[in-house]
Amino acid sequence: MGDTFIRHIALLGFEKRFVPSQHYVYIFLVKWQDLSEKVVYRRFTEIYEFHKTLKEMFPIEAGDIKSENRIIPHLPAPRWFDGQRAAESRQGTLTDYCSALMGLPTKISRCPHLLDFFRVRPNDLKLPADSQVKKPETYLMPKDGKNNIADITGPIILQTYRAIADYEKTSGSEMALASGDVVDVVEKSESGWWFCQMKTKRGWVPASYLEPLDSPDEAEDPEPNYAGEPYVTIKAYIATLEDEVSLEEGETIEVIHKLLDGWWVIRKDDVTGYFPSMYLQKAGQDVAQAQRQIKSRGAPPRRSSIRNAHSIHQRSRKRLSQDAYRRNSVRFLQQRRRLGRPGPQSAGSPLSEEQPQPQSDRAKPQPAVPPRPSADLILNRCSESTKRKLAPAV
Repeated sequence: MGDTFIRHIALLGFEKRFVPSQHYVYIFLVKWQDLSEKVVYRRFTEIYEFHKTLKEMFPIEAGDIKSENRIIPHLPAPRWFDGQRAAESRQGTLTDYCSALMGLPTKISRCPHLLDFFRVRPNDLKLPADSQVKKPETYLMPKDGKNNIADITGPIILQTYRAIADYEKTSGSEMALASGDVVDVVEKSESGWWFCQMKTKRGWVPASYLEPLDSPDEAEDPEPNYAGEPYVTIKAYIATLEDEVSLEEGETIEVIHKLLDGWWVIRKDDVTGYFPSMYLQKAGQDVAQAQRQIKSRGAPPRRSSIRNAHSIHQRSRKRLSQDAYRRNSVRFLQQRRRLGRPGPQSAGSPLSEEQPQPQSDRAKPQPAVPPRPSADLILNRCSESTKRKLAPAV
């Protein structure tokens, strides 16, 4: 099996809790060597005690003997009174701290003290009970990872979704669902796997098994982009439904619609169809990390493949048909060819609508303007009503 170690630690945000008294806990997503992903909650005082012990275990690397030898990152001590502003401002510090920990020599980054601290504890699996006074408030880090206090306007109310069918989990990082279960969504991944929590359970769930409570449509789905974004397939896929596309590994395609359920609409030449986003990667990005995720969970199922699905909404979701995608795509491609603009594959970058037109297009000759007809010719060809109106002037 090999040695146990942590591949990556990501700070998701923090939670403000009110039981037994008001306090703050930080939310970490810990990715292990066996491709499992666990969410753990730690107070800052716990993190600081862990930090002090780590320095005592490695005094040379902590700079206690010679300051110039220090490689263990710094971490400020807790304040006497830690309020929400302090919890917010520490997020950037903790993100940098965790990143530095993972970059330390293996004798430190894989030591039992570090591994034990980030292992799942019983309290991590038990969600805090709602207080009669207040429900816990969750504050998530921005997607770009930048912690700007000015961007934080208040607690992020987690979106609530309902399960449309039973789902049996296939790995330890997933969460089983029963039809009608109501879950809070913590994170929406582009892969179509969403990290959810429900009562005392947490885990990854296919987005296709969930529906909003207020509408069958997903309000956050973006509009199609027929200009397309260039991607490369990192895993072959054989279509199982008519509206899907079969591709081999290493093919270059264009993504024209990124849907939140993880099944994107792609274009290969003039052909469009659904393809799992997990099997796509932008050129130049880390392919190994994406392939590890594929081995861990694989592509999520599509909504159309779910049996015994039951929605609480009267109408079905609004979705464009593949015929509509093809028509719009062909129309866009024809317009692009007339303008002489290269596509993303030939240009090496996404199409820019601000590209200058070729000189030949700008220098087209203007049509000749015919001479104005004479008054006699006008009177000869106009209607009787017009003749009567023009008679006094003539």
